[in-house]
Amino acid sequence: MTKVEILGVKIDNLSLQEILEKVSQFLESKNQHFIVTPNPEFLVAAEKDKNFKEILNYADIVCADGIGLIYAAKFLGKILWRTTGVDLLWAICHLAEQKNCSIYFLGAAEGVAEKTVAVLKKYFPHLIIAGAQSGGLIADPKQIESRLIYEISKTKPKIIFVALGQVKQEKWIFYHLDKLPSVKVAIGVGGAFDYLAGEVNRAPEIIRTLGLEWLYRLINQPGRLKRVINAVVIFPFLIIKSKIFPKNID
Repeated sequence: MTKVEILGVKIDNLSLQEILEKVSQFLESKNQHFIVTPNPEFLVAAEKDKNFKEILNYADIVCADGIGLIYAAKFLGKILWRTTGVDLLWAICHLAEQKNCSIYFLGAAEGVAEKTVAVLKKYFPHLIIAGAQSGGLIADPKQIESRLIYEISKTKPKIIFVALGQVKQEKWIFYHLDKLPSVKVAIGVGGAFDYLAGEVNRAPEIIRTLGLEWLYRLINQPGRLKRVINAVVIFPFLIIKSKIFPKNID
């Protein structure tokens, strides 16, 4: 498997189809597997949080979500495929329907996970839903929420999508996946539930193709300013710095 290292995070250069082939294998495995979908903000956070960087590199698959990672790889003389969390979630639901694998949806604001399931069931009527609930009660991703773990465990899902936002969702999966023995594949999907549930409008395809999704989001969600600065100012600065002073990067 070809990996491209950006700011110390090893990202898999896999197409969506290649990722699905691996997920299909994971679902037949005796082991548990962890997938992360980083964007530039993840890597900025990982520069400040060594534990988070280690968790990203621990994952079985690290697929590039943000377009900024594709541009960064190109700047560094590498090539990366891009697969967004939304597209990956959709594709895995299609695969899960074919393989009769149940899915649990955890995260987002109150009622959003349930809305996401309702939308997916229209397109995948035979999809097996193990459960869906908000992640609003999860304050500390390290803390064991015994009731939550019990509620998920008793439904015995094979796949769990976790939408708690960057860093928090990856840490939650890392610290609690072993307490969910039925789960073969756990994936952090960021704001995917919000998009699918219609809570947030996804940028038109032409805007995504041009790499201007960040601008579209900023216009529609001014509260994202800090995140946009991390993605379009701090991240490029760190990439340029890493190329000029490669020995200074872990």
